[in-house]
Amino acid sequence: MDTTLQALVMGVVQGLTEFLPISSSGHLVVVPSLLGWHDPFITSLAFSVVLHLGTLVALLAYFWRDWARLVPAGLAVLRDRSFRGDPDRRLAWLILATMPPAVAAGILLSDFFETQVRQPLLVALMLVVGAAVLWVADRLGRRSDGIERLGFGGAFLIGCAQAFALVPGISRSGVSIAAGLGLGLTREASARFSFLMAAPIIAGAGAFESRKLLTGEAGVPVEAGPLVAGFLAAAIAGFVAVAGLLRYLRHHPMTVFVAYRLVLAVVVVVAFLAA
Repeated sequence: MDTTLQALVMGVVQGLTEFLPISSSGHLVVVPSLLGWHDPFITSLAFSVVLHLGTLVALLAYFWRDWARLVPAGLAVLRDRSFRGDPDRRLAWLILATMPPAVAAGILLSDFFETQVRQPLLVALMLVVGAAVLWVADRLGRRSDGIERLGFGGAFLIGCAQAFALVPGISRSGVSIAAGLGLGLTREASARFSFLMAAPIIAGAGAFESRKLLTGEAGVPVEAGPLVAGFLAAAIAGFVAVAGLLRYLRHHPMTVFVAYRLVLAVVVVVAFLAA
């Protein structure tokens, strides 16, 4: 299959699965494996980061009104050294509180995860683990609080949970939503906070990996056509996924995503054993 078409497909997969709690990194490993795609560019971590930049555009586009308030509000805290009872100021710094664990894990462990754990069977196992975590959190969480009830300790714990998403199959959105549910947030509030806290992390990781891609450190040739196709597909599909999930979670549990993760894990194992 043409590389550009593969990139288009992978962009749609990335855009949908980045925000649904079913693991985008897991799908970026599993989908090429199931379809027999072995192009080194399509299967590279560098290309997956370009797709993540597409989903970053989706986040910024969907939440642009929020960020238009949060950025100046966060800077105002530095100026005034006070939240002054402003929920936007507090939310901006809650998002900052989630970042240290993910940044530290990314710096210390990204090379290990890039080379050692991008394997289909590990993805299948982590899909099951993530399904169990999501199911338990959805069943046992109080689901009564909005983001305004979240404390800084809770935000830091959600950031710690997010760091585990370096392992393909766990799902960044899934594990952070589960952590929010465990802290008593509603499903919609958990998802909304998960999406807001994702933007700076995706931006930082994207800048770091894009530098490696452009300087040749990624070890793969840069192909402009597939890059653009994947980027645009991820941005459009990501926007649709964000809007759809927030609307869905207002009235529905996580059951469908738990079931999907388990079914996909079985498909991956069967395909691996049949190969």
